[in-house]
Amino acid sequence: MATDLPPTFPDCTVTEFAPAKINLTLHVTGQRADGYHLLDSLVVFADVGDRVTVRAAKALALTITGPQAAALPVTDDNLVLRAARLMQGHAAITLEKALPVSSGIGGGSADAAATLRALARLMDLPLPEDSAVLRLGADVPVCLLGRAVRMQGVGERLTPVPDLPQAWLVLVNPGVAVATPEVFRRLASKDNPAMPPQISPFPTLEGFVACLQTMRNDMEDAATAIAPVIGAVRSALSAQPGCLLSRMSGSGATCFGLFAAQDSARAAARAIQSAQPRWWVAPARMLS
Repeated sequence: MATDLPPTFPDCTVTEFAPAKINLTLHVTGQRADGYHLLDSLVVFADVGDRVTVRAAKALALTITGPQAAALPVTDDNLVLRAARLMQGHAAITLEKALPVSSGIGGGSADAAATLRALARLMDLPLPEDSAVLRLGADVPVCLLGRAVRMQGVGERLTPVPDLPQAWLVLVNPGVAVATPEVFRRLASKDNPAMPPQISPFPTLEGFVACLQTMRNDMEDAATAIAPVIGAVRSALSAQPGCLLSRMSGSGATCFGLFAAQDSARAAARAIQSAQPRWWVAPARMLS
C-alpha cells in the first residue's frame, strides 16, 4: 500500500527492534465514563520480537515479511502506517513479523513504537508528544519507552521500577487470537485492587517471584473462558522443570513461564514445542 508523497529526508536505511511486551501483572482497577479501562501493570520486555526497517522513498509504503506475515495483511489502519503518518514520514517500510498477531504481547504496539523511533532517527526529528503517541494505542507509550516500568491509568502513567533480577522467559501462544474487547466485556469485576503502592528492589529472583505470586492478571479467567486452551498452555509451562511462575500476558492468549536459568528455559521451550508443534514457542531473556 503506497501513497505518493515527496521525499523529505536523506537516502539511508534505519532498522529498529520491536521487542515483545510482557505483562508480568495486570490489574484492572476501574473503568472511565468514556469506556476506557484503568490498569495497573508491571511491564517488562523480552529479547524476541519484530524488526522495522525504514528507507527513504518517494511514497509511504509497507511490506510485511517474516514467519508471521501471512497472519497480518497490509491494511490502511495498520499501526505501522498510522505511526508513520503521525511522523509525516515518507518511507518504504519493511516489517519483519516474528511475533504472533493479537497475542497479548504488544506486537502491533511494539511495531508502531519501533516505527516512530526509526523515522525519528531517519528524519532527525524528535518523537511525537506523549498525547499523540497514546492515541495510537494504550500500549504504544510503554513500548516506546522499552524498559521495565509500572504502567497505570489507560497507559499514560509510566513509573520507573527498581532494577529487576536477571531472569529468562518462555513465551507460548497456542495459535488462537483473543479479542481484547471481548475479554473486557466478560470480566467478572472491573473494579479490582491495585498493585502495592510501592515496588521495592528485589535482591533475589526468589523474592521477586514471591512478590509476583501475590499479584495477578485480572483478564486471565475471562480470556480462558473464551479460549480454554490458555489453561492448557499454563499447565504445560508450570509442568516444566525450573518454571518459577506461569501466567497469561495482556489479554492473551500468550502465556509466559519465568525461569532462573537460560538452559532450563531453552529445555522447557524444546519440550513444549515437541509436544505441541503447532504452538508458537520462544525462549527469551527478560529485559529490564
